[in-house]
Amino acid sequence: MSSRRSSRSRNSTAASPLISDDQIADLVSKLQRLIPELRNPRASHKASASRVLQETCNYIRNLHREVDDLSERLSQLLAATENDSAEATIIRSLFM
Repeated sequence: MSSRRSSRSRNSTAASPLISDDQIADLVSKLQRLIPELRNPRASHKASASRVLQETCNYIRNLHREVDDLSERLSQLLAATENDSAEATIIRSLFM
């Protein structure tokens, strides 16, 4: 057996089954429907896979920023309330 064949057979058995082009296209289409910037109902054309992936990355980055901002605001709110106040107790209980 040639080295090319043996490496090919090792790769195919060691890795999970390959995803077909149709499955990739289906996944990209599903992503496009999830991302607000690409969900324009008036646009009848599909965005390229690279644009869908780029917008997905941008959307995830924006979500991370929102989470960070909300976490910071919550920290400030908790710091502003007294440790033994009813409001602080309620807020802390929501996260447990």
